[in-house]
Amino acid sequence: MFKWRKWVRILHRDFGYVAAGLTVVYAISGIAVNHTQDWNPNYSIEKSTMKIDPVPDSLLTSETLITDILAKVGEKGKLKSFFLPDSNTINIFVDGNTISVNLKKGEISQEKITSRAVIRETNFLHLNSPKKIWTFVADLFAIALAFLAISGLFMIKGKNGIKGRGAWLTAIGVFIPIIFLLFYYYKLL
Repeated sequence: MFKWRKWVRILHRDFGYVAAGLTVVYAISGIAVNHTQDWNPNYSIEKSTMKIDPVPDSLLTSETLITDILAKVGEKGKLKSFFLPDSNTINIFVDGNTISVNLKKGEISQEKITSRAVIRETNFLHLNSPKKIWTFVADLFAIALAFLAISGLFMIKGKNGIKGRGAWLTAIGVFIPIIFLLFYYYKLL
């Protein structure tokens, strides 16, 4: 006789081990992207200001103006571009840094951006930014999670299984999103 419960346990165990690694990646990213109103999960942004001597009008057309400003702020990154939005301001764009200088007042503001290691990469995968083959991997993971959830319902027999306590706990898990949607989306509660 075919022992289906034995095979459910074996498959549940093996799929569970594979899914464990992916679940950790998705969990880290899930927490990170759930709080985008509080922080940028992909990049750390550091803002700073400093004062220098005002830049005389005679230097405004100088070729060394930008290199002088970059030296004063200690920036050694590669210059990407710059522009003058008005006669008093120059914006300089360097890899990972945006520098805005009020030339008349000698006020410099910087916004340095650095990548958040590991979290940025997990977000990249979680949000399916690579598309193509990762979509296939993510779909297989979703199917594995569905299998784990359903097979897990039948792992335990008796009063603590799906015919007893497990039924109530499963029902709670089903009703949590339903109640939330009724309250939040439909404003029924």
